[in-house]
Formats: sequence, C-alpha cells, structure tokens
Amino acid sequence: MAIIQSSDMALCSRIVENLEACILGKRMEIERLLIAVMAGGHVLLEDVPGTGKTQLVRALAKAIGGQFRRIQCNPDLLPTDITGVSIYHPKQEKFLFRPGPVMTNILLADEINRATTKTQSALLEAMEEGHVTVDGESYELPDPFILLATQNPIEFEGTYTLPEAQLDRFMMKLSLGYPSEEHEHEMVTTGIRHPSESVQPVIEVSDMVGIQQQVLAVHLDEAVGDYLIKLVRSTREHAHVLLGASPRAAISLSRAARASAYLQQRDYVTPDDVKELAPYVLSHRLLLATEARMNGQRAEDIVAEVIQAAKVPVRLER
Repeated sequence: MAIIQSSDMALCSRIVENLEACILGKRMEIERLLIAVMAGGHVLLEDVPGTGKTQLVRALAKAIGGQFRRIQCNPDLLPTDITGVSIYHPKQEKFLFRPGPVMTNILLADEINRATTKTQSALLEAMEEGHVTVDGESYELPDPFILLATQNPIEFEGTYTLPEAQLDRFMMKLSLGYPSEEHEHEMVTTGIRHPSESVQPVIEVSDMVGIQQQVLAVHLDEAVGDYLIKLVRSTREHAHVLLGASPRAAISLSRAARASAYLQQRDYVTPDDVKELAPYVLSHRLLLATEARMNGQRAEDIVAEVIQAAKVPVRLER
C-alpha cells in the first residue's frame, strides 16, 4: 500500500486553484471532478451547451500533464473510430495496429448519447478493464485513463439512451450549471477566448498515478463503511426503485470518499465525505418504477430520502 505524502495532498489543492482560474465560480464542481480522477473513475457531465464542459476537461488534462483527445460523437461514428483499426501493410506483409483516440490519458466523448449503442459499447471494455480488443488482439490503455463524457439533458432528437450497464461504469454524474451574474460579467469583460490556454501544468501525469495509489491508502473506518453500505442497500429496498445501486456503486462511493478526504488533506474518511458524494455517485445508477416516474419523482429525491433516513455514525474509533 502506498504511503500518503502530505506534499502530494497540497498539489491536489493547487490543481483545483489552477482550474478555478479557468472555470470561474465552479470550485465545488471542479473538486468533484478532480475527486473522480484521483479515484480513477469516469465522469458523465450532463449539462446544456456552452457551460464550459469541454474547456474544463481540456484544462484538467493540461493541469495534470496528461494527453488529451476529443471525440465528437454522432450516428456515423464507428467503434473502430474510437478503438483503432488494424491495416494491412503491403511492404511488411502484415497487419499493423493504428491506435484510435482512446489511447490517451483524458478522453472527452462529446455528446456521447448521439453515438449508436454499438459505438457506445466500444467504450465499455476500456472503461472497466483498461484495454481494448481489436481483431482479437488486446491493447493496453495509458495509465491513467479517464473517460469524461458529455450529454445534453434537453435535446433528445437523434440520440441513443445510455444503457444501464454503461451508466453504472461512470463513477459520477456532474453538472456545471450557469455561472453567477458576477462571474459571467467577468468572463465577458476579460475577453479571454480560450481560458484553458492560461492553465499551467501542476504535476506530471505519472504523479497522478502515484496519487491514485495513495488515495487507496486513506483509512475507511468500519463504522463509516457500514454507513456507506447502508445507503447503497437502502436504494435497492426503496418502494419506488425498480433497480437500485450495484456493488460497483458501493466500491465507487468508497473510493470517491477516500479521494475527497485526501483532497481535504486527511488520511481518514468521515461520514460527511460519504454523505456529500452519495448523490453524485448513486443517482444516475437508479432505475425508478414507472409509477414513480409518472408522479415526477427523481432519482436524486430518492437518494436524498435514503441519506435522511440513514443513521450517521457519530464516533469513530481508529
């Protein structure tokens, strides 16, 4: 198990400050995105166009010194356009693998729900196992590999709903939302066309691999673990939920809580770490019953009920 270094904890805070200068007034959202990256998880960014999703992802890749690739998803996109393709080379008389954009550290799949389900499924292996298979050959992805996908929650024409199996592989679903009037005014008056250009690398991408290992060393007390499991299992037992959070969701929540503690320069997880991240880790994984959806209930409301009902451990023994 990696030894936690306080200097690396401080570097994570510097990354947040660097990104906050690019995306004004969104510190909380930036922290949650970085928490997912530190925990080795993938993120679904669901928001209307023009709120800075692409700029934030590009700036994040630059801040951690990672390679960035972007895919503009559409119905014509093929799985091989993502994973790569084997091409026959006449002079060498053999097939050579030409890697696709998935061979990167930070991959942005823009408007992922505009790609066909067959193309979407090409990302499943990469998200879960860290490699892709082309013509029977497996190719390892760079370490770290983080998929950040965006989708528009308003426009559904010409889109393909993400299947539950793929949603479950996203550690978090986040939304940036519109900026405040003050910050929007600052954006207009500064006249910066591409804010991500001002972002400076804080660490090298290899350092992020080390940070991810240190996050796993953050202590999760048994009482906090029991509280986390109670939240996850309660989503499965709720009367208005057809499909609750999976065991993968429990693992994702525990890793995200550890990363949250690490970002706050603690070597132990508190119940508040779990409580604050549960809506972003669990909500997109719930499938509500038909009657509940017709009555206007949302998955976020169910998670809020579960959190409210769960007994929080008040004393931790380490």
